[in-house]
Amino acid sequence: MSIERSALGSSQMTERILDARPSVPGTVSEGRVAGDPVRDPVDIEFIGVTKRFGEILAVDDIDFSIERGAFHSFLGPSGCGKTTSLRLIAGFEQPTAGNVLIGGNAVVGVPPHKRPVNMVFQNYALFPHLNVADNIGYGLRQRSPRPAKADIAARVDEMLELVRLPGFAKRRSWELSGGQQQRVALARALINRPTVLLLDEPLAALDRKLRREMQIELQTLQREVGITFVLVTHDQEEALSMSDSISVMRDGRIEQTGNPEGLYDAPLNRYVADFIGKSNFFAGEVVEAGQDSTFIKVNADKTLRGRNPKGAERLAAGERGVIAVRPELIHVWPLGRDAGAELDVRIAGCVKNRIFLGEHTEYLVETRGLGDILALVPKHVETSEGGFSPGDEVSIGWRNTAALSLKDA
Repeated sequence: MSIERSALGSSQMTERILDARPSVPGTVSEGRVAGDPVRDPVDIEFIGVTKRFGEILAVDDIDFSIERGAFHSFLGPSGCGKTTSLRLIAGFEQPTAGNVLIGGNAVVGVPPHKRPVNMVFQNYALFPHLNVADNIGYGLRQRSPRPAKADIAARVDEMLELVRLPGFAKRRSWELSGGQQQRVALARALINRPTVLLLDEPLAALDRKLRREMQIELQTLQREVGITFVLVTHDQEEALSMSDSISVMRDGRIEQTGNPEGLYDAPLNRYVADFIGKSNFFAGEVVEAGQDSTFIKVNADKTLRGRNPKGAERLAAGERGVIAVRPELIHVWPLGRDAGAELDVRIAGCVKNRIFLGEHTEYLVETRGLGDILALVPKHVETSEGGFSPGDEVSIGWRNTAALSLKDA
């Protein structure tokens, strides 16, 4: 898919949007105290935020911040608190305890329409009785005082250029594809020049191919306008592909926040490793815990070694732990032949299942003592060395540096 940038879709449009970022009326800035260290500008900050719905604890004493201009995602399963966190930023919910800041201003008690944020909903919420131009300009027409018609029309045209829909102004929402409807919803949200754009699973209704195209569109748009985007999603691929930073949530708390590479390569526990990508897990008892690596006895005959992720809580001898190995770091070769690589762990097994996925092939290998192990073989390796079929006897293995030692939680 090719993406063309419009004339207003770059620095000129970015300057217009950023220059007009609104402040929050009637709020007090939490300005930096003299002597505090200087930090990067922050657009969103939660300080000890808790949200209860009766006996249900939806958000549990969260502290986090999102840097200005970042694309941040809340990632987690249903009921983890990610949507409630988004609604707390939007003002649709108020915290039971704690403080929410937008652009350095406390916004607890400030209603949604007075906050410098806009939201794109999962179903886009376009007005079916209005054409594209009127949908996009709706927010401007609700302002008091209302801008002149010519100004609204000019802004609408700018937004149509930005989202690459010139010439669509007179169309109705039912005449648009799913991707076009999403772009109209984005234009309607951006026309008010918010400090933060909130995205509530906006790609969930799209098919896989269109969803991937719109991920690229959203990334490109966010870079062009330069404002902070906050996305809620349960789709790990979506979060990894678009985000500068991700917060993985569970039971109302943030398990880990980091950039996509950091979360994938150095998860702090089994939950994060399991939610971000695929992993093979081998649980057991810690028999030796060092500064850089940990040894875990996973069965009577096998002790595995894994490196300790930076920032993770150190495991102690005698407690439960887990060794995690990503499938793409596992080598597969015919039983009885040389592996062609220096490997620390080697296990015999039998191919249980094979799934061809285009760029790689997924093998499920049944082993003695370690159970079923998932391995991903790149297409170029499969092509050059030949593949395997269910029932084939194989060997699999990995280097110790490919394995992580994690808390089994």
